[in-house]
Amino acid sequence: MSEVVSSDERQRPINHVETWVFDLDNTLYAASSGIFPQIGVRMRDFVAERLHLPLDEAFALQKQYYRTFGTTLRGLMLCHDIEPEAFLSYVHDIDHSVLEASPALDSALGRLPGEKLIFTNGSERHAVKVMERLGIAHHFRGIFDIRAADYIPKPQPESYRALLSRFAIKGSAAAMVEDLHRNLEPAAALGMTTLWVRDGNHPEGGPEGEQEPEDTSYIHHVTDDLVMWLENATVSLSGTARA
Repeated sequence: MSEVVSSDERQRPINHVETWVFDLDNTLYAASSGIFPQIGVRMRDFVAERLHLPLDEAFALQKQYYRTFGTTLRGLMLCHDIEPEAFLSYVHDIDHSVLEASPALDSALGRLPGEKLIFTNGSERHAVKVMERLGIAHHFRGIFDIRAADYIPKPQPESYRALLSRFAIKGSAAAMVEDLHRNLEPAAALGMTTLWVRDGNHPEGGPEGEQEPEDTSYIHHVTDDLVMWLENATVSLSGTARA
């Protein structure tokens, strides 16, 4: 399905949105692209090498830290005093060429009114490479990466507040687009309109996998086709403007 309403059977209007905040990985490209599995393997290998663990134990610890701290990196920093730049440099040293340009996404973003930002738990360097491969970098005003968040990852509320402060955004005038629904709850709490990009072919649902949410009150829109949703949104906004 391409659209599901929230639990109160009403979708929140989007005609007030001035800034669109997009997650990066598995949101702007399909989860089946092969990017995130590469990152997952390199995270496991980094943990194994730095903590002198067998690969299976490193994998289990990687997942445990993700569940507990929001990212594997945060767990490594807090529990093992790992230097974050070493981790980010290693895990994002991947083959970005598996991503192909997306003219449809480029066109949809170009027609969508409002400023666009990237909000990622990854690094700015990785985000730039992804956007360049997709051919969409020119649409975005800025990137708020894990460094900008002082290594405090989504879904920690302080990283969202830092994003809004950095770019002088009002939550009530912004929308957030994410593949992980749990990352939308803090955004909704700050007044942001939320869009969950749900991918039925998602290999992991993020590093740990993700269950369907029991509470959907913070999810205002749902789609399994981001380009189509953006195109429909643009048509809707154009009709509102003419009215």
